[in-house]
Amino acid sequence: MQVWTVANQKGGVGKTTSVVTLAGLLVQQGHRVLVVDLDQHGSLTAYFGINPDAIKYSVYDLFLNPMQDIANLLIPTHLTNLTLLPASSSMAALERQTGKLGGAGLVMQQSLAQVSTMFDYVLIDSPPILGVAMINALTACELLLMPVQTEFLAIKGLMRMSKSLDLILTTRHQQLQALVLPTMYDRRTKSSIQSLRVIKAEFGDRVSHALIPVDAQFRNASSAGEVPNQYNPLARGVQAYDLLLTQLQRKRQQIPQWSCGS
Repeated sequence: MQVWTVANQKGGVGKTTSVVTLAGLLVQQGHRVLVVDLDQHGSLTAYFGINPDAIKYSVYDLFLNPMQDIANLLIPTHLTNLTLLPASSSMAALERQTGKLGGAGLVMQQSLAQVSTMFDYVLIDSPPILGVAMINALTACELLLMPVQTEFLAIKGLMRMSKSLDLILTTRHQQLQALVLPTMYDRRTKSSIQSLRVIKAEFGDRVSHALIPVDAQFRNASSAGEVPNQYNPLARGVQAYDLLLTQLQRKRQQIPQWSCGS
């Protein structure tokens, strides 16, 4: 079972879209996929038609009782072989509830170990705030994707994420591959072109081969309650994520390990 986390310390950069689209493409390949929502806003949960404000059991229950069987919290989606571990709005209280608990940063890693034979891939949607949930997402994964909108304010969020990652890796006892994913790229605008140039200059070979374009089909797929490759497999955005997936699967060994100060 491979665990991939999608994270950045800025909202609105395409984290949930990345999780949903990659999950849909993996299922299309025949893989069993679990998507995990660790964001208190529950965007991933809502994508699959579940109200995070009304759901009774969610990933939050794992943090209250780490010994709980994670399998009891999983929800099948409308797509065969795609399963959801939902979030609830109670995640907003996570810092307060777990602040005094030892080992709170390892909850997801230990819980996912329970279902390692049930899934081929786990994709984690992380909140845009450095806290218990993001630390869990980064501790549990072997590959980190950092979407960054190709505009200058988003690049600042990526720089903060880079520094936070350095701090977290000082306590992590295993290697972590990390890839920067430029999103919402519009080659018609000078801002996108210049921002991409800055991202590549700063992160070099850590930048994805794929550039995720601005594509209204993502929004249309969300409104229809379908994963993007199911809604429109020929959409430009879907094709870009398919290229990304090729890099993650076939050229995985070429993705650099993150080292402090990168």
